[in-house]
Amino acid sequence: MQGTAADLIKLSMIAVQGWLERDKLRTRQIMQVHDELVLEVPLDELDGVKVRLPELMCSVAQLRVPLVAEVGSGTNWEEAH
Repeated sequence: MQGTAADLIKLSMIAVQGWLERDKLRTRQIMQVHDELVLEVPLDELDGVKVRLPELMCSVAQLRVPLVAEVGSGTNWEEAH
């Protein structure tokens, strides 16, 4: 399963970057830590990112079990948890 999780997060990163570029958002992927993506999001884009990000991440693969992605936000990584 660990290899599958790594593949899923890589697919998520690709999907998210494509979306950010297509929609010309100012949001930036900063880093990936285990199964998390850390983004820098301007306040005026935050609500849209909170909705679209989990949709994208959950749709990168079709599995027998649902993929779940949650969003946290804060001024730093600790606050976002």
